[in-house]
Amino acid sequence: MLASPHEEEPKMGNLTADIGAFLSDIKYRDIPEDLLPVVRDAFTDTVGVIMAGIDLPLAEILRKTLVEPAGRTETRACLSSHMVDGPGAALLAGAIAHALDYGCQTASGHPGGVIIPAILAEAEVLGSSGEDMVTAFVAGYETWCEVWRRNKYYHKAGWHPTALLGPIASAAACSVLRKLSAEKAQMAIAIAASHAGGLFSNFGSMTKGYHSGKAARDGLVAARLADAGMTGGPDALEHPQGYLAAFSSNGVPDLDSPSQLGKQWYLPRNKLQFKMHPSCFFSHRSFEGTLAMIKDRDIKPEEVESVEVQMGRGQVTVLTHHQPKTMYQAQFSGPFGIAAAVILGRFGPPEIKDEVVNRPDMQAFYPKVTLIPIDEEDPRDPVFSPTERVIMKMKDGEVLDSGPIATIPGYAAEPLTKDELWGKFRDCTQFTHSDDEAKALFYLLQKVEQLASAKDLPTCTTIFKD
Repeated sequence: MLASPHEEEPKMGNLTADIGAFLSDIKYRDIPEDLLPVVRDAFTDTVGVIMAGIDLPLAEILRKTLVEPAGRTETRACLSSHMVDGPGAALLAGAIAHALDYGCQTASGHPGGVIIPAILAEAEVLGSSGEDMVTAFVAGYETWCEVWRRNKYYHKAGWHPTALLGPIASAAACSVLRKLSAEKAQMAIAIAASHAGGLFSNFGSMTKGYHSGKAARDGLVAARLADAGMTGGPDALEHPQGYLAAFSSNGVPDLDSPSQLGKQWYLPRNKLQFKMHPSCFFSHRSFEGTLAMIKDRDIKPEEVESVEVQMGRGQVTVLTHHQPKTMYQAQFSGPFGIAAAVILGRFGPPEIKDEVVNRPDMQAFYPKVTLIPIDEEDPRDPVFSPTERVIMKMKDGEVLDSGPIATIPGYAAEPLTKDELWGKFRDCTQFTHSDDEAKALFYLLQKVEQLASAKDLPTCTTIFKD
């Protein structure tokens, strides 16, 4: 267990300083070996989903509008042969990593899609090793969870948690890569706190993915600014008019409890969850439960009278698009997931394209689905309910009932096998890498801590060729 960064117990209400001290103290040797598999999987999964989204319009918009005009060339963009500046590389990779809503998730957001793009960008500039990259990821993840636990209901206030927690987690990771002192790391966190912000109302559009990229870039920039001597409020997080109070959903965030950083690891308790479908995780259990419920039955969509999906109130709040028209809206649509199960029998990147979302049979099915909010909260993440349930009424009077759906492959209680992770990775890289190239990249990422340098990850020459 990592020793406390101070000899004495931390004083109440010194969160920003405590995070800075933790970041300056953490070393690779402190990380329990049993945390390494999930860290490896996070790097692997994130690089895969970046490749899956590499040709989305959002990628081109950001690349041509913000990244390339910067002109500086110091690191590879998304492991391509295209050289850009570090902040731009983090912005681009972070946005693409989240554009399909296909990346790993926990603690109300998507830490992998923020922290890892920032690490990939800055580690190359600094010549960081694999051990440095792993340490930076763990530091960013632990910081994310320490801040998240103090106010877990960001969606209720209209915020996107990834856009709030992401800049701080990215700043934490980049502070570790830069080996900042406790005081400078504290300033990086304070600067990043002023970068935080992203609206829930932009879910279902390209801007949600942009939130992730912006968080990755802004945290990296905060660490660079702090390294150069820029200052911020020493209590920027816990100040009565600071970050936690400003973003609170109920006006009573936890400003005072002692930091657990350096005493307990969050990663084993708030485990990463890996998605098998490119959409908000809130719709995955009902999709899988519906598939299982109708397995071996030849159900025609016109035979279905109605479908009721019982799920957490927080989930219903997020799945707002009841008649989706675009890929981005379908990512936040409970009806789309059920329609995909009944009509398509699959839910991968090909199934969430605009032309599939707008198929007449899909559009006709969406109004049959109703989401019913329940108020039970899952202790692992209170936005979820502990279980979900799908009840399908057929026109002939038959009623199908999924029963309680508690877990699916990729959930914390049911982690993906290596074969499942490889299957997803190969699907994600099918248009960017040959089979041999994909295998080589997969196995390097599965031993990321052994890299002598971030530059040892192979360059993909087939993307951003223009």
